[in-house]
Amino acid sequence: MPVNPELVGRTFPPTASYLVGREKVREFARAVFADDPQHVDPVAAQALGYADVVAPPTFAMVIQDLTLQQLLAEPDSGIELSRVLHGEQRFAYTRPIVAGDELTARLTVSAIRALGGNAMVTSDAVITDASGEHVVTATSVLVVGGDA
Repeated sequence: MPVNPELVGRTFPPTASYLVGREKVREFARAVFADDPQHVDPVAAQALGYADVVAPPTFAMVIQDLTLQQLLAEPDSGIELSRVLHGEQRFAYTRPIVAGDELTARLTVSAIRALGGNAMVTSDAVITDASGEHVVTATSVLVVGGDA
């Protein structure tokens, strides 16, 4: 297996704070064809009880990516970016992400499973707001190819 099995259980330091901007949410919504007004119009979002525009569910990947960069930069991981495919993605929300949120994330590698000469690396990024309250857990499975 190309990946260091000792990564399982490893937790990385929290990421720097990410301030969710209204324009970033709008740009992301357009990019993923999320055309519900709550994603682009603050008045529509406020009518639903939110302080500002609501990010589409997959927006959490923007914050999770900061944690995955930590994993990929880990010198003893055995993970080489050129051999990585994104295999699976899941989100478990407590509440939606809204423009104005200040979010941080903390990644834990929860499992590594051998698959032929490859490895499937499962990690969970717990994303919290400025008050430390849970917003979403983003679970990612990376498929890491073995040596050619």
